[in-house]
Amino acid sequence: MTLDDLRAFVAVCEAGSLSAVARDLGCTQSAVSQRIKRLEREAGIGLLERRPRGVAPTGAGRILHRAAADGLGGLDLALRRLADMREGDGGTVRVTTGATTVRHFMSDAVVAFRARRPHVNLEFHTESSSRRCFEAVADGGSELAWITIGRPVRGIEQHPVIGLPWVLAVPAGDPLATRQRIEPDELAALRLIQLPENSTSRMRLDGHLGHQDSGPVPPPSTTSVADWDTALLLAELGVGSAVVPELPGRRAAAAHPGLRLVPIPALPPLTTGWAVRQWAALSPAAVEFAETVNRCLGGGEGSVHT
Repeated sequence: MTLDDLRAFVAVCEAGSLSAVARDLGCTQSAVSQRIKRLEREAGIGLLERRPRGVAPTGAGRILHRAAADGLGGLDLALRRLADMREGDGGTVRVTTGATTVRHFMSDAVVAFRARRPHVNLEFHTESSSRRCFEAVADGGSELAWITIGRPVRGIEQHPVIGLPWVLAVPAGDPLATRQRIEPDELAALRLIQLPENSTSRMRLDGHLGHQDSGPVPPPSTTSVADWDTALLLAELGVGSAVVPELPGRRAAAAHPGLRLVPIPALPPLTTGWAVRQWAALSPAAVEFAETVNRCLGGGEGSVHT
């Protein structure tokens, strides 16, 4: 049994196809099949079963898949850390984020970190959802991911950093723009711009508003967006109103002078923070970068670890 055998097995379990993995690895399907057979001989039990379309792990295969995927992710991360150590005081901190995360949550921290650690590479990867961010951390592609804190995920630690209050974004000339606050049940009468589908923020907001059994039926939304910034822009243009988290430092208000953000204090804040495999296993540079982000957001070092 070799690490390459295990990597091939994990890839087959996730792809459900020997031929697809062979193409990815640049080898023959027979070579991939031989790796699987070697594992089965070592384990003394069948690990894959053929299906009408492709293959799937057996019960034993699922056990090995879970263990191998976790182990390989940790090993890949360790190998990257060893490579970073060979580079002396340099190395790389890999962070997976949403499309606008760096701008709103990390810009000050990047400047501060770069001033202290000029030889450390900061490598940012963009993903469209918390689920994809979790996957990047789980497979060792990134040490850190900035996410909306949600339900527990096996093999992933979530560390809350900052809570974002919800606000209603409306054009400055809108009758609601002068309000000091707005209640959740008042939102039902508005045509709201929809937040990214399947995003944690969208699910949280729908969950907060969906328990209301009475009141007016909201008019159907005709606009949806892929990120919070686009929702703010469209609200400023008068396309509709948007319920979004208020971003740190009031950057949204500064970037959209024609927009007013009306607080919705009755809605619980949306909590964001870090996702990691194991905080104790992070490289020193990754810990320092995460704590720099936390300090710049006003949370102090300790709250990263909560």
